[in-house]
Amino acid sequence: MTARAVRFVAPGRVELGEVAVPDPADGELLVRAEFSGISGGTEMLAYRGELDPELPLDETLEALGGTFTYPFAYGYSAVGRVERSRGSVPEGARVFAFHAHQDLFVVGERDAIPLDGEDPRRATLLPLVETALQVALDAGPMLGEPVAVVGLGCVGALTGALMARAGARVVGSEPRPERRRAAARLGVEAVAPENLAARLDEVAGGRGVPLLIEASGRPEALVAGLPLLAHEGTALVCSWYGTKTVPLPLGADFHRRRLVIRSTQVSTIPSHVAGRWDRLRRRAAARELLSELPLEPLATHEFPFERAPDAYAAVAGAVPDLIHAALRYDG
Repeated sequence: MTARAVRFVAPGRVELGEVAVPDPADGELLVRAEFSGISGGTEMLAYRGELDPELPLDETLEALGGTFTYPFAYGYSAVGRVERSRGSVPEGARVFAFHAHQDLFVVGERDAIPLDGEDPRRATLLPLVETALQVALDAGPMLGEPVAVVGLGCVGALTGALMARAGARVVGSEPRPERRRAAARLGVEAVAPENLAARLDEVAGGRGVPLLIEASGRPEALVAGLPLLAHEGTALVCSWYGTKTVPLPLGADFHRRRLVIRSTQVSTIPSHVAGRWDRLRRRAAARELLSELPLEPLATHEFPFERAPDAYAAVAGAVPDLIHAALRYDG
């Protein structure tokens, strides 16, 4: 069998190419794609050529072997129907799989997440929900505490929503008004960047915030966020800057106020929660949140699979009101 797949062939350039698809072995599923989501974070770094070409695509996902050396296939948010089953998942079932953009593919049934009637376009947001959940776990309990979220794309807005659900007093910052409106529909107070410091002074009583979550993908946003922290406050960085240079002011103010800059990443479970959480529990919790959260404001654009180059250009900035884009497979 053959399939069509998106191939990253050069910075700012993707093409559709033909790939071979093996017959499913025992315990595997042949899936016909319906939608696949395009990540505005890691995937855009790959699209722009802002990742180390020797870096493995993702050592934790079986479907993503190889490195970011062109050409390569990438993507990790595919939704489709099981066309042939060599396992316990019935044919015709709708599943989610961490797989690159491809119209027909094979996946192990252990790596397929049943969607039980979930809308397929909405389900492409599942990895972003899981990422936001991991950020919230890394943040720890913040009941009643003021928290700033810088950058209200999908991950930032979803993280703010989860932190607010857990009792934090979240204020988000985002320059794009359409993203502020979408975050507000998720229950996150959202202000323009120039108004963030004043609003945090009101919420925190002028003491600064104990936690700032940087989700904008812009190093300069992290720099601007450090003065907003309280004494011994933490900047939790969920952005991946790739090969961008990140100059940080680590002089007297940072040093004397004992500030902390810490990363959060979804590929692993941090040791401080590993006794209670593993990837299966986190994935199951994200699946429940997928059905609970009002995700419609985030799912703004979809493109036919054949127009994948237009979709990537749109996500890269050609369409300013885009929040999350997905490829639609009509075949």
